[in-house]
Formats: sequence, C-alpha cells, structure tokens
Amino acid sequence: MSAIQNLTSFDPFADATKGDDLVPSGTEDKIHIRIQQRNGRKTLTTVQGIGIDYDKKKLVKAFKKKFACNGTVIEHPEYGEVIQLQGDQRKNICTFLMEIGIVREDQLKVHGF
Repeated sequence: MSAIQNLTSFDPFADATKGDDLVPSGTEDKIHIRIQQRNGRKTLTTVQGIGIDYDKKKLVKAFKKKFACNGTVIEHPEYGEVIQLQGDQRKNICTFLMEIGIVREDQLKVHGF
C-alpha cells in the first residue's frame, strides 16, 4: 500500500524557518501573514516578522479599531512576537500596513487557502 500523505500535520510557520538560523527574530525582510483554521468557520490571522522598532501592542490596538475584531500579541519562543487577530484579516492587514508605510508590497508574503 502507498503511504497516505494528507494526514501529516501542517506547520504554518515552516517556510519562515528556511534560510539562515543565525538571524535573530524581528530582523526579517518579509512580513508573513497567515490564516489558521480554528473550529467550524472560525479562523485566526497571524502576522509575523514586523520589526522590533515598531510597538506591536499599538499596532494591535489600531488593527482592532479599524477591522472591528479582537487581537493579541503572542510571545513565541522561536519566532518572537506574533500578532494574532480573529477572522480572515489578510487583505485588510496588507492594505493597512502599506497605507501607513511600514512595508512595501514586495515585502509582504500572504499564506493561506
């Protein structure tokens, strides 16, 4: 019998670890925006790679006010500070980050379905 490949677990941060492991978190040149499925129709959007010179708590406050969703900053041991927002906010985050001038369009990497 052939092995079933679709039952392996999915790591949404796997492609962010490619490359040099000596680079500290927060100094990446790309910002990764991912969506994770929760239960049912519920989703979670994560933003990783925003530089250490930006206050992530203030960014979350602005995201929550602009997109009418809840959010928080999670301290991940390997990836540093990761922003989590409720719902599918991928397009909203991309346009917001470009409007306020944090990133250019070529620095954004959107993952998901």
